Amino acid sequence: MTIEVDSSRHEDGTGKSGFGARFALILIALLWASQLNGLMGLMSGNAQSQIAIHYHTTQIAWFSQIGLLIGVATTPFTAKLAGMYGKKRVLATITALGLVGDFVAAFSTNYETLLVGRAISGFYGPSVALVYALARDVFPRRLVGPANGLLGGGMGLLALGGPFLSGWILDDFGYRGILWFMTIATGISLLALLTLVPESPVREERTPLDWTGGILLGCGVASVIYGVGEGSGWGWTSGRTLAFIGCGLLAVLAFLVVESRVSHPIFPISLLGRRRVWSTFMVTGLITGATFGQGMILNLLVLMPNIPGLSDGLGWSATKNAWVGAPASILILATSVATGFLARRVDTRILLATGGALMVLSTLLMSQFHYGVGQLMAIGVATALGMGLIMALVPIMIIESVSPKEQAMGNGAQNIMTGVTQGVLTQVAFALVAHDSNVMKGTAFYVDDSYSMSYLTFAGILAVATVLVALIPKTKHLDEVEVGQAATATAAV
Repeated sequence: MTIEVDSSRHEDGTGKSGFGARFALILIALLWASQLNGLMGLMSGNAQSQIAIHYHTTQIAWFSQIGLLIGVATTPFTAKLAGMYGKKRVLATITALGLVGDFVAAFSTNYETLLVGRAISGFYGPSVALVYALARDVFPRRLVGPANGLLGGGMGLLALGGPFLSGWILDDFGYRGILWFMTIATGISLLALLTLVPESPVREERTPLDWTGGILLGCGVASVIYGVGEGSGWGWTSGRTLAFIGCGLLAVLAFLVVESRVSHPIFPISLLGRRRVWSTFMVTGLITGATFGQGMILNLLVLMPNIPGLSDGLGWSATKNAWVGAPASILILATSVATGFLARRVDTRILLATGGALMVLSTLLMSQFHYGVGQLMAIGVATALGMGLIMALVPIMIIESVSPKEQAMGNGAQNIMTGVTQGVLTQVAFALVAHDSNVMKGTAFYVDDSYSMSYLTFAGILAVATVLVALIPKTKHLDEVEVGQAATATAAV
């Protein structure tokens, strides 16, 4: 079979302004796939305490961490294979692996088997990068911006419904219900991908796989994340912490040397030699990592108990927190969709800087006003506007920065960058709030000054990231880049 692509690729030929039934179904399937990882993370985080008590383990951190490490380590190979053999094909394959892992975890009878299942499901980690890359190819030009905006804004749907859904399942069915829901949700995603989403015709040349480079990059980055994640427990100057971080950095440096010498690198270093690419990766990775990192502070603030002289948390239930955050979640979704349309007419650098500035403002306000429902809901407006802009713009700016053949690789690289910054900055956030904590019966409780200082620190990080937007050079506008290939492709057998 050969694929011939209409070189004009301006519209899908329908002349319609909406998505239409066909593209709407494709969008729903991709939206489900793009948000599955986030939903699993939210649910597993809520289930951790029950699992730790049931299995009497002090190593509960591995329940969420092992999947993250596998996902980061496999991202280079997943992105390369997707470029060579098809984005849909590889996305369906890693979804199937995730389903196998979910089944193992759901049927597990001991903690070790549960971790094996979680590790296998970690192969699904790079899925978001493939979803955004596939969206570029299956939608016509006029729908690429709105589609990516909605995919990014799906986080708003997740933030809105996820806490309520998770609380209901956990309260009525326990942690085992969470594990089975993960299995069912992954199965639905796999079925939707196979039946609704077309394959992209965009292919890289099939070349020998660079195993050495992929292992060095994946394991190096995973080692850094693991070392930082254990740093607060081991001690930041302990031999183990320094060994994991140091060896990980050495592996990344070795990766750069290997990639400059092999004939068919798993990641073209020349891609990072382009200012538009490296600056976009750096800025979006930093601003996204800081946005999610400061979100961890909020979770601790609202869910930790309020005990005078011991703990200055708000003591809310997860359900109350879900209700208070619901309006902001809706606003995130609406902002993301609107951003998808705005990106067709407005310089995305301006939109990203606006989103960053809003996050700086909201984080500064949170440092001083975080004592009640009214304050958090009011500040949540600025937070939602900023997050909606940022989440929608990240995939769009990658599209503007790379060619269609580089899309999967570009999304994979940005996925790794965001994973590293988010992992590191989340640990920074935890270290900040724990600095002056009170420990009673083995449990740490946090004080108001630590919450305030944490927010001020993250406001500074977000401010730096926003200023760095100026490093990103102007490039093709979203309406000028090459997109919508599968939408207008014709196949000849």
